[in-house]
Amino acid sequence: MRILAVDTTTARGSVALAEGDDVLAEVRFTSADRHSTHALPAVEFLLKTAGGGAPPDAYAVTTGPGSFTGLRIGLSTVQGLALASGRPCLGITSLDVLASRIRGAADTLVPLVDAHRDQVYVGIYDRNGTTTGEPRVEVWRELLEDLPARAAYTGSGALRYRGEIEARRPFSVFPERSPFLAAALARLAAGRFAAGETGTAEALRPVYLRAVDTRRSSAR
Repeated sequence: MRILAVDTTTARGSVALAEGDDVLAEVRFTSADRHSTHALPAVEFLLKTAGGGAPPDAYAVTTGPGSFTGLRIGLSTVQGLALASGRPCLGITSLDVLASRIRGAADTLVPLVDAHRDQVYVGIYDRNGTTTGEPRVEVWRELLEDLPARAAYTGSGALRYRGEIEARRPFSVFPERSPFLAAALARLAAGRFAAGETGTAEALRPVYLRAVDTRRSSAR
């Protein structure tokens, strides 16, 4: 099955075309405020150069948590493509994707996405990348109180707070991985499609975990 995967949940966006575990091509872009102008051209480029101009068999997209604007861009892009082509699509959380890339690194895997304000979006997984609880947003210092002395951390939150985590948990592991997620997303989606999981464009929903900030402008 040939899968087109889109990730725009962080400033490091990417689009990948994969067949099973083989990534045929990937396009990366790093300007978060222009993901809306990069995503579709990247899709078109991949399909022309690596896909022979034919639509993929299925689509995958990260549903968050992450940048509110970014994840909406990814979702709307994949929804439009899947609806237009009549192909199935899967929405997979960015935490699931991050955990899938560090399987086996420790008995407890902890993907962390920077949520700012000393907070992280977090999911807890076993060594096989299977979730052991619901994703949540939490102050990173408080999170450590419930984690074992040795766990593997990954993601933008792990990168930001690595020094502090190591000071409190010196046996922590930080596997080096690329910050671009589309290729890993495509591989994870391929496994889920092969296992019989599927989805539709209409069923895609963003995972925010925290309400969008809104501020009333003051009249002058």
